Amino acid sequence: MKITDIPITKLHPFEGHPYKVLDDGEMDDLTESIRENGVLSPLIVRPLEGTENEYEVISGHRRLHAAERAGMQSVPAFIHEIDRDEAAVMVVDSNLHREHILPSEKAFAYKLKLEALAHQGKTSRQLGEKWSVAQVSEVANESQRQVHRYIRLTKLVPELLQMMDEGRIAFSVGVELSFLSEQSQRDLLDAIDLNDCTPSYSQACRMHKEAATITAERISEIMAEEKPNQREQIRLRREDFRKYFPTSYTDQQIMRDIMCGLDLLKRQRDRNRDAR
Repeated sequence: MKITDIPITKLHPFEGHPYKVLDDGEMDDLTESIRENGVLSPLIVRPLEGTENEYEVISGHRRLHAAERAGMQSVPAFIHEIDRDEAAVMVVDSNLHREHILPSEKAFAYKLKLEALAHQGKTSRQLGEKWSVAQVSEVANESQRQVHRYIRLTKLVPELLQMMDEGRIAFSVGVELSFLSEQSQRDLLDAIDLNDCTPSYSQACRMHKEAATITAERISEIMAEEKPNQREQIRLRREDFRKYFPTSYTDQQIMRDIMCGLDLLKRQRDRNRDAR
């Protein structure tokens, strides 16, 4: 393959791709880099069926968005003559080993790849036997059980998925909540707002166990229970401290920096006390 400069107006995001393209601090850095140096790593695209000289992006959605922000008219790309199922597998595999990947991105990536492989298997018995959850888990360096658990997360409503991506709900809790119906998940969101807390693993397991018959009242009853780790808490409003951190920071990263700052403050106070 050779590198081809393709007008940005002729490039389209891969339909249904699972990876988020966010206007955050990392995107600002990438935009500035492209503005100064151009797109150093070519995109990978495929011809879009039913069009003339238009292409679907397989790898490089963030670079494409940054190039648009930087005011570029075209970007370099490799053109792959492949069908959508092959492209879906490439979309997933080309992004799975990024440094930062959200739980929701992994969930929909695994689902997209398995659906593509299953579709290939309908027309090719050999491919159908070759590609399975075992192969997906091998490429992703995850156990087969973990792949299935990630795919369960695609059953969560967007608001709960967002809480997972922000670190407010643990992965194991999200898996248990995925067995609730959509209405029950909506009832849970109301209970989360009312009690100003997210469910523990124990609470999520109980809701999962009662999923077939659980009511909004029962969800409220479970969520109203006091959890040991919620006693004597100091509550801070997110808007009071969010401005001090990059927009791309997750809750875990914010907590890490807060604890590092408190540790630094303590050491400074200790030095001042010793000096006196």
